[in-house]
Amino acid sequence: MSDAPQIRPKRLLIVAACALVDADGRVLITQRPDDKAMAGLWEFPGGKVEPGETPEEALVRELKEEIGVETQTACLAPLTFASHSYDDFHLLMPLYVCRRFRGTPMPLEVKALKWVRPNRLREYPMPAADEPLVPFLIDLL
Repeated sequence: MSDAPQIRPKRLLIVAACALVDADGRVLITQRPDDKAMAGLWEFPGGKVEPGETPEEALVRELKEEIGVETQTACLAPLTFASHSYDDFHLLMPLYVCRRFRGTPMPLEVKALKWVRPNRLREYPMPAADEPLVPFLIDLL
């Protein structure tokens, strides 16, 4: 028998995120509610991919639930992804860009939202998994 400590594998959590881009080239970020982990941090809207869902389907659902915006899977263009280990899970987060959506974003399930120029995104405190996505948006936009 080995005396090496047992390593428990972390559960893999897949969360799809979206960089909504307006006509002025600004990106929408949302602030996490006070009752959730990492409360007050800013992030790209999106959420957990449920069993049987594709990341694109999850984003269409989450954008409507969180901020009242409607889009279609065909309007979501994959840009990059983040892979980040937190203490109790590993997060895999594909980031999509969406320029075609209907409705005005409203903070339905988020604390606040803000349209931000890509080169100013670093001014907003974000979860560790979101931060590496910012340079890709700066380069794109």
